[in-house]
Amino acid sequence: MPHIDLPPLPGIAGLLAGYPQTAGPLNSLAETLLRGPSPLTPEQRETIAAYVSRRNECTFCFQTHDAVARWLRRDDGSGATDSLMTVLLAIADKVRVDGRSVTADDIEQARAAGADDRTIHDTVLIAAAFSMFNRYVDGLNTFTPTDPGDYERHARALAENGYLRPPI
Repeated sequence: MPHIDLPPLPGIAGLLAGYPQTAGPLNSLAETLLRGPSPLTPEQRETIAAYVSRRNECTFCFQTHDAVARWLRRDDGSGATDSLMTVLLAIADKVRVDGRSVTADDIEQARAAGADDRTIHDTVLIAAAFSMFNRYVDGLNTFTPTDPGDYERHARALAENGYLRPPI
């Protein structure tokens, strides 16, 4: 049961529907981070979001973004498990706990694996933003579906249409 009165929708969807004044900015942030211009592919960015969410134990966000990353992998046939992603996920993990724990050595390892400034920037921002999204979803005890099919259906829509809702 959510801590506050929300529409009967899962995770952040209930929060966005219940508080539309924050929906636009939050959806725009997600769209910019996960679909906007970046040297990282949408799949890689969804993987970072899923990883941070899993490490933060936010089931709704992890299941959603992991499913979106899998949908995107189907579309482009690539995988996000290379040496660059390994070092970027290590940086993301440090950011989710305490951004000050990212070291010059972490950045050098990312550069050695092929990351440029924008790649490092985007990784840190996605990790920081998803820590906030995770805390928003879990801090208000939103509804978390248990049926994996719910996440797959939602993931397909996000993979195909992004995070901005069409005008009604």
